[in-house]
Amino acid sequence: MSTPDTMDTIDEAEQAWHEMLECETGSLIGRVADLERQSLAQRDEIVCLRATLADALRRIAQLEGRERREDDRIERRLERGLSSPIRNGHVPQRNSQATGSQKDLRLRQSSVASYRHSSGSSQDVRDAAASPRRPVSYTPPSQLPQRRSVHYQSTGSLHSDSPSSSSVSPVPSPSPRATPLPVASTRGMQYNEDEGTITMHLRGRPILLFPPTPFMESYDLHKVSTPPQSKLKLDWVYGYRGKDCRSNLHLLPTGEIVYFVAAVVVLYNPEEHSQRHYIGHTDDVKCIAIHPNKLLIATGQVAGTDRRDALPHIRIWNSVSLTTNHIIGTGEFDGAICCLSFSKADGGNLLCAIDETSDHNISIWDWQKGDRGMKLTETKCSVDTVVCAEWHPLERNQIVTCGKSHISFWSLDNGGMLYKRMGVFENRDKPKYVTCVAFNQNGDVLTGDSNGNIIVWARGTNTISRLVRNLHDGSIFSMCVLKDGTVVTGGGKDGRILHYDASLSLTGEEAQIEGHFGGIRTVSEGRGSQLLVGTTRNCILVGDLEMGFNPAVLGHTDEVWGLAAHPTLPQFATAGHDRLLQMWDSLSHSVVWSKDIGEQAQSVCFSPDGTVMIVGCTSGKCLAIDSETRELYTHHSDGSEPLQVVRFSPDGSSLAIGSRDNSIYIYQVNDDATKYSRVGRCMQKRTRGIRGHSSFITHLDWSVDSQYLRSNSGDYELLYWNPGICRQIPKSSLLRDVDWATHSCIISFETIGVWPESADGTDINNCARSGDGKLLATGDDFGKVKLFSYPACQPKSLFHVYAGHSSHVTNVSFLQDDTRLVSTGGNDTSVLQWIVS
Repeated sequence: MSTPDTMDTIDEAEQAWHEMLECETGSLIGRVADLERQSLAQRDEIVCLRATLADALRRIAQLEGRERREDDRIERRLERGLSSPIRNGHVPQRNSQATGSQKDLRLRQSSVASYRHSSGSSQDVRDAAASPRRPVSYTPPSQLPQRRSVHYQSTGSLHSDSPSSSSVSPVPSPSPRATPLPVASTRGMQYNEDEGTITMHLRGRPILLFPPTPFMESYDLHKVSTPPQSKLKLDWVYGYRGKDCRSNLHLLPTGEIVYFVAAVVVLYNPEEHSQRHYIGHTDDVKCIAIHPNKLLIATGQVAGTDRRDALPHIRIWNSVSLTTNHIIGTGEFDGAICCLSFSKADGGNLLCAIDETSDHNISIWDWQKGDRGMKLTETKCSVDTVVCAEWHPLERNQIVTCGKSHISFWSLDNGGMLYKRMGVFENRDKPKYVTCVAFNQNGDVLTGDSNGNIIVWARGTNTISRLVRNLHDGSIFSMCVLKDGTVVTGGGKDGRILHYDASLSLTGEEAQIEGHFGGIRTVSEGRGSQLLVGTTRNCILVGDLEMGFNPAVLGHTDEVWGLAAHPTLPQFATAGHDRLLQMWDSLSHSVVWSKDIGEQAQSVCFSPDGTVMIVGCTSGKCLAIDSETRELYTHHSDGSEPLQVVRFSPDGSSLAIGSRDNSIYIYQVNDDATKYSRVGRCMQKRTRGIRGHSSFITHLDWSVDSQYLRSNSGDYELLYWNPGICRQIPKSSLLRDVDWATHSCIISFETIGVWPESADGTDINNCARSGDGKLLATGDDFGKVKLFSYPACQPKSLFHVYAGHSSHVTNVSFLQDDTRLVSTGGNDTSVLQWIVS
């Protein structure tokens, strides 16, 4: 029997047992929690280590590439010094790799001296008669065919699925601590937790930033911002490079017209109004050649940045699948490839290329030998400019080149040697330029020249057999022999297209291209009786001599700086140094209207309701224009420096204009935005601790309530203003929680992560936040568009990167519904439209 003492002992033992279990359970839970915390911390560290490793590998690859290129350069110099001349200027094939001359880094802004004021009355160009105001409901313009299109998908990808490693490697997250240190530092940045400030440096200059209050307690410089889930896909390319390139417009059997602009080769179907894009190039495409099978295409590019894949080279690719078959000449060319031609009499086995150097080397390639091809021979072509190189269609191994003051007839022997015979002009007037070459059905060589003459060179000779004088006023830029043996020529100055029979007698058929389209750069045969015409003002026209020609592609002809999205319609406006202001429709991929404003334009914006456009010009003049009728309401002048940025306040009552003279001009706007009264000038003052900007204004943002303004300048400042009284707000910390209507300022807390390591301040040209506040896009000096998650407030902010531009990206903007992004190029004059998906 159990006694009471025994029962008490059992109860005490059970109680002790339960207490021990509870203690062990609590200890176990604590250990599990510690393990989970460690696991999370280690996972964050793994992410950081991966990013660090990727960055280290990138740097190692860059260093190895530079060393290889330097060694190759030395080897080539030694080879050149040791090689002895061979007859006819033949140079032995070079086996060593060489670096092309690197492109100079493009500055954020052109020098003031380069701006040229061009006066003249405003006039409409390249548009139909003025249309009445659009109703509230939007209907896309019908300038180009609106039939249902079949959209081909590019097989290349413009984005990088893996996180970019352009930013510096982050430091692994520190272990938890009871008392946080007051100052944290990474990548040259410092975060003072006590004061709630971040100090970043650009070109050695400290910039003080104030995180919004919600970020102050949890902000950590060591965290990594992930890339956005959304990505970009190239949707449409506006523009064409006809200003300085020739023979770059061809019809393919698919019914597509192939041409190029910037680093993109466009395959455009005018019947279906659809585009496909070959995007394998890393910089400006300068020339193109179509293989006799009409399936393969060769394109040549200029030297890009210091990466090995941006050296001048030739790409041979399939026009149907858009896959790259061969990459030829990487490291073999010293300059841009300016001319390309496939051999014709042997079915296209060989490829001729002209290197744009002082000697304009001509090289012959057996392009089918492996992935890189094999160079058969190379020799000096001419010390003068070469503008054209063509294989003879009937004679095997015969090539004709021409250019400044010369025409050359080349023969390639079985041993791979090139022999040259110069064209003999005898006592005839020698032209300054032989500008184009064609071949008639008899095999005779036809050339057009800068005197407007056609010269016939008999087949197999280098002497003139016939001269037809003064056909054009100025140069004959292009000559095309049609399938029926007749000939058409295009004049670069007079804009005339003339038609001749097989004996070069004028048939009486001709066409005059309207002057605002520019002179004729190239003419090629289209479908049926149609002709394709590329112009010197970067337009492509389609038509025939009987019915005339209509524009299929329009573009800018000089640097494009101004870009603004319409606030309510799927449209956007661009403006450039070519004095053109153009309205584009993003859905129909067409120009709504185009206007010559008589001034070089630097910036543009819409009023909040989209009815009025403000254009800032390089002369300091500001224009107010109706966005539908193109009527000029008024104009004002604010100094004589370029107006870099123009911005309406969200309520439409004020207009801010940032000038290159370091000042911001504030205007009061009436209700319909047709009249403007100047309120004052936000400028540099040395009194009361207010200093203002000491360099040109680059970016402006209004607050949502239209009460405040913030600005960036060329010397990397971020300042805040009270626009009502045109006074600077010196205590920036008071505005840390202000909600900004737009985000175009590239120097701010929200854009810390867009700056690459060792950025010199000119790398990033612009940025734009999407309307939903989730994405941030930037354009940089290296032709790249980048997409970040917003805000990009971590020093290590991962992103997607996209190529297509070959010049500095001057502007980016999301359209009104965030489904598309538009970017503009500087010297490449292109406008690229991207789908956000």
